[in-house]
Amino acid sequence: MVELPIAAIDRVIRKSGAKRVSEEAAIALAEVLEERAMQIASEAAKLAEHAGRRTVRDVDIRLAAKRV
Repeated sequence: MVELPIAAIDRVIRKSGAKRVSEEAAIALAEVLEERAMQIASEAAKLAEHAGRRTVRDVDIRLAAKRV
């Protein structure tokens, strides 16, 4: 089940140049984005823990995104 708002995903696809977007396409992108976000968040949590913090910061997310 997708947790990201499909309307927001639809807007992202349209902003990238698509004139029309099927609901299935928006759902598929949402699924891919959620999977990637989970990978990044998991890596960011590990980085924060390694730094001796319990709080995940923006720098953890940015570094994790580059590493994953």
